[in-house]
Amino acid sequence: MTQPPIGGASGSPAGPAHQDPPGVGQAPGAVPPPVPGHPAYQHPAAPKRKRGLLIVSIVLAAALLLCGGGGTAAFLALRNAEDGQGAKDPTVAVDSFLTAVYKDRDAKKAATFVCSAARDDKKIAAKVAEVQKYAGEYQNPRFRWTSPKVDNQTGDRATVTTKVTMTTSDEKVADQDLRFTVVRKTGWWVCEVA
Repeated sequence: MTQPPIGGASGSPAGPAHQDPPGVGQAPGAVPPPVPGHPAYQHPAAPKRKRGLLIVSIVLAAALLLCGGGGTAAFLALRNAEDGQGAKDPTVAVDSFLTAVYKDRDAKKAATFVCSAARDDKKIAAKVAEVQKYAGEYQNPRFRWTSPKVDNQTGDRATVTTKVTMTTSDEKVADQDLRFTVVRKTGWWVCEVA
């Protein structure tokens, strides 16, 4: 058996251990052992993946877009929606409107028979005020009209005509021919008077 060299030569069991320079002979990506007297090398923290945050942001943006878009679409669809049921046919819509204006002299009631696209409370109130004015200027004026008649109807649109007659107690008579455009949405509604 051979004796190890005195002083423990390199490579001998009694000698100092053989050390490779740092990083040599190690697997790629492995952290080299710390060198005595120096702090250990620390890799920077890997950037956290923000995929979860990105997905949540996209889903939230899509939800807001759908809700906002849906709300806008609902507003646009319903802004012309009629309040109430409307009349069962075009002649009933016209007759009800005329009753509200000429007999009841009630602008709010008359407006309930007018389609939302043409509903102008000021114009309706002005027409009722005009009828009121006639009532004050003439002796006991009475208004009547012929049964409204559908002249033309295509789908959800009809033209209805009638003749309004004002008679006073001193036997004055005035006639006015009226033509109504009536449309069907949730029922029949007066949209134009000519």
